Amino acid sequence: MKGRHAMNSRFARLLVAFVLLLPVLAAHAEIRAWLDRERVSLGETATLNIETDEAGADAPDYSSLMRDFDLSGNTSSRQFEMINGQGRTRVLFAVALQPKREGLLTVPPLTVGKQRTRPLTLTATAASVAPARAGGPVFIETEVDDDEPYVQQAVGLVMRLYYAVPLLSGQLELDPPEGASLQRVGEDLQYAREIQGRRYNVIERRMLLIPERSGTLTVAGARFSGRGAGGFFDDMFGDGQRELRANGPPRILKVQSAPADAPQPWLPLRNLQLRYVAAPQQARAGEAATVIVEATADGATAAQMPELQLSGGDGAQVFAEPAQSDETFAEGRPQVKVTRRFSVVPARVGDLALAPLRLGWWDVRSDSARTAALPALQLKVAPGAAGNANAPAPSANVAPTAAPSRWVRIPGVQGGVGVWAVTTVVFALLWLVTLAWGLNRRHVAHAPNSAPAGEPQPGAGTGSLSMLKRALDAGDLGDITDALLALAKPAAADLESLLERFDDARQRDAVEQLRRARWGGGDPAAARTALRAAFAHGPRWKAARDPSLAPLAPLYPEA
Repeated sequence: MKGRHAMNSRFARLLVAFVLLLPVLAAHAEIRAWLDRERVSLGETATLNIETDEAGADAPDYSSLMRDFDLSGNTSSRQFEMINGQGRTRVLFAVALQPKREGLLTVPPLTVGKQRTRPLTLTATAASVAPARAGGPVFIETEVDDDEPYVQQAVGLVMRLYYAVPLLSGQLELDPPEGASLQRVGEDLQYAREIQGRRYNVIERRMLLIPERSGTLTVAGARFSGRGAGGFFDDMFGDGQRELRANGPPRILKVQSAPADAPQPWLPLRNLQLRYVAAPQQARAGEAATVIVEATADGATAAQMPELQLSGGDGAQVFAEPAQSDETFAEGRPQVKVTRRFSVVPARVGDLALAPLRLGWWDVRSDSARTAALPALQLKVAPGAAGNANAPAPSANVAPTAAPSRWVRIPGVQGGVGVWAVTTVVFALLWLVTLAWGLNRRHVAHAPNSAPAGEPQPGAGTGSLSMLKRALDAGDLGDITDALLALAKPAAADLESLLERFDDARQRDAVEQLRRARWGGGDPAAARTALRAAFAHGPRWKAARDPSLAPLAPLYPEA
């Protein structure tokens, strides 16, 4: 009897310890800090962003930054969102950093509420040469990372709009050149730069240019048209605004054809490196060993990279998972890191050699063929867990696992706890979760089959949000209209019929601005901004009527 009482007491303490741990895990706050630019020139700024979900957090103390940076543009914002039925507040602090000296500068950790950020680094280079058109209230600069690229080479193109007066509206455009593809990369960067004693705000837009044929390629100059805040006379004799226009200079590129002796498939790059992220030295017959390979390319996108492959010959089966890619834009051109995981299952005991991985590429800097290679991977294959070298076994780690212990150590509970006790707690919790799920399912089954007003409805075209985002970033007003019409299911015939389906007043107003911009002389830039804000979290549709609640047909219908 006494033993049973002790066992029950131990079980109760275990359950209490587990329950007390749950709110600690749930209450764990998150903090994230990042720079919008990792490399700047003296006279330019980079924005430090700090985001936390600690709702009551005050702005951090930036005094530790003033040793290496001049600070400006200190802002903060709060955003409330619903995640899985629970409210969550995110707070974003931002400040512009202008380096005081050249070199690798460290942004020290900052305290926000009860949390601390991780240190960051920022590279500051010598002040860049002032653009040729500097001096006016607004001007455009265009740069390409290679004036003599090869066919199918990924060329980074950067447009910068400089403006010294507050902008009220505007649109920056660049027409795709004939004989090349041009697409926007990422979001626009915004920072400040001092040129010839005058402070300019800068909007930097990055583009990817891929020539499709050799010869001369002309990239037309970028165009900007907008309105800015006027001066004294504009306020006295006008509406306080002034029209702003700027045209950038065209760029002429000499595109080279692919050399006859170049490796195939054709892959023009500045650099390519391969490495093993995970390379086991031992394995077991019939059990999977994990091999991870990484390729880092300077001057390419993920779509241009060849497939990473491993071969085990007749000594092993190799199963490849889909490759994961991480694309960035650094030093004025695209960069990509491709990672792929392979599961290698040896067929027999002994030595296993995986064939070396080789990728041929063309070095655009030295105009020469190169090969990136990984050495052959040698594995010692031991018998499987069942003792049969040729029998397949379930996937397991390469290292043998220790024999299971009969007792488990739990913090706060003296002595060992039997595995059966932990199993009982787990099954009890699973039973409670299943019960709650069943009750919730029963409640949903008896609920009316109609979505409340203002909530996104299933099948309401949420899968087209990515198309709308691409249209807002790089498409014209017609593309934006088509993407909006595709949001509804069935698709709306025109914007007028689409307006009747929205329950959100901001979304209706944003669509009205789009209509005016297309046909009524409205502001296209303001319409894009309004649409981005209104549809950031998807469309909000009016409640669908339940057919079961529809009135009965008239007894004597009219002829």
